[in-house]
Amino acid sequence: MNGDGKQDGSSAPDEVWEAFLRTSAGSAGDAPKEPSARAREAAARLRTEPAEPAPWRAPTSSPVDPVRPRRRKGWYAAGFVAALALLVVAVDPGGVVGWSDGPDSTATPLARETARPEQAPPAADEDGRATLAEPFRGSPAARWASGTAGITVPAAKATGWMTEAEVGRALTATRDFLAASGLDPAVLRGARPEKAIALMNPRQKDVADFVAAALSTPGEEHDPLLLFSRFDPAQARLVGDEVRTRGRLSFREGKLGAVEVTADVTYVYPVAPAGGGDEVVRVIVRRETVVSWDDPSKVATEKGTFTLLSYKLDMTNGGCGASTGFFRPTFGGGASDTGTDGGRVVDPYDRTGPVADGGDDGGCGTATRS
Repeated sequence: MNGDGKQDGSSAPDEVWEAFLRTSAGSAGDAPKEPSARAREAAARLRTEPAEPAPWRAPTSSPVDPVRPRRRKGWYAAGFVAALALLVVAVDPGGVVGWSDGPDSTATPLARETARPEQAPPAADEDGRATLAEPFRGSPAARWASGTAGITVPAAKATGWMTEAEVGRALTATRDFLAASGLDPAVLRGARPEKAIALMNPRQKDVADFVAAALSTPGEEHDPLLLFSRFDPAQARLVGDEVRTRGRLSFREGKLGAVEVTADVTYVYPVAPAGGGDEVVRVIVRRETVVSWDDPSKVATEKGTFTLLSYKLDMTNGGCGASTGFFRPTFGGGASDTGTDGGRVVDPYDRTGPVADGGDDGGCGTATRS
């Protein structure tokens, strides 16, 4: 703590936060769950200790076998332990791909997701391969909304140190981060995610250092894909101007009266080879991110920014090899990236459970559909 009794550092002038509240807009839902038992135990223990920020460590790595996952865990500021899972799933070129209620243009839109679904999307017609004209054809995403329209923002209510209006604005700003990190066209084509970074607490130094290293020298220990969606324009091109999404935000009171927001969203990116051609594949990314909007009188933060508590990622057809800082979809059948791990099969559209924590039972499995 510093001389003012804050957790660390100092806050920005009040007018900065007031400007943030005036310029943001938004609309509480099911309480988010901690990422893992380990995280819950650590959080409970740390809540009884002085509010000193825990050191965050960049993910560690080990040699990658094409059919094994990259395992990483990190510790974050504000006294939380976060489990990070990166599950890489290769699409089975010989598997079932015809799953949809029809072509993109005729699919009946789904109602917005307000709670965790009880069932995975059902199978549909067999004539469902993606095309340049209908890149979501044959996919449950044919019925999903586009961009932020597919991310449900719950009704706000006064929570912790924030009023109802302030909670609404924090929810909208969290959704803005999801848009800036996973939907921005320039970022998807490899640009630096400046808008997303601007919403992250710069006083969370180890996270800031990790992001800087990941964007400048990406690799196994510093992988920007853990937070940002990016494609190498020399390898793949996005098809059309839509990214289909499905997911929701939820919130609760966190440590020291903070407003803790959980985002659980699946993104579907249709891509084709950069060099041309009409083959279309889909990269499916599910992210579960927990952020904390802290009381600047108690925690070192810049007003209008959040503290990153945890993040987890599952991706399908994003590449099973060593990290390059970009999703690398496989074209032409995908034999090089297809593998099974003890016969494990994954449905990338199944949102009935949480994103899996890291462990020793994962791998580059086979996707039932794309």
